[in-house]
Amino acid sequence: MRLWSLHPGYLDRQGLLAAWREALLARAVLRGQTRGYTRHPQLERFHAHPAPRLAISAYLAGLHAEATARGYAFDRGKIGPLRPVPPIAVADGQLMREWAHLLAKLSVRDPQRHDRLQSLQRPRCHPLFRRVPGPVASWERAPDPPAG
Repeated sequence: MRLWSLHPGYLDRQGLLAAWREALLARAVLRGQTRGYTRHPQLERFHAHPAPRLAISAYLAGLHAEATARGYAFDRGKIGPLRPVPPIAVADGQLMREWAHLLAKLSVRDPQRHDRLQSLQRPRCHPLFRRVPGPVASWERAPDPPAG
């Protein structure tokens, strides 16, 4: 499961579709509708949110907005209720780890997107998140990017 902290506009088609599917799974976990993935590390920040279910709905809404802008037909009815929620803090270190991870994926799956994005020094985060100073999150399991 990868719930990107990065803005969904950076994801390629395959990444956006996977993020949607995985966020729907996360929503099912937070609703107690599945027995799997209940302790998945990436859900820690949603569990810690004062309104976890509303937070995952806000996350899905960000993905839906990007999909709609691209002309994809993600089912809005799967999102659930939307209300304003406090943002989730995401550390610069975490964003940059995800950025390196995404660029590595794009270099293989979508070289043109990779070439357009690789020089970006400060990627935006998903609308649910708010950038703060700090290291890679304790829950992160992506490998360290290659040195150099």
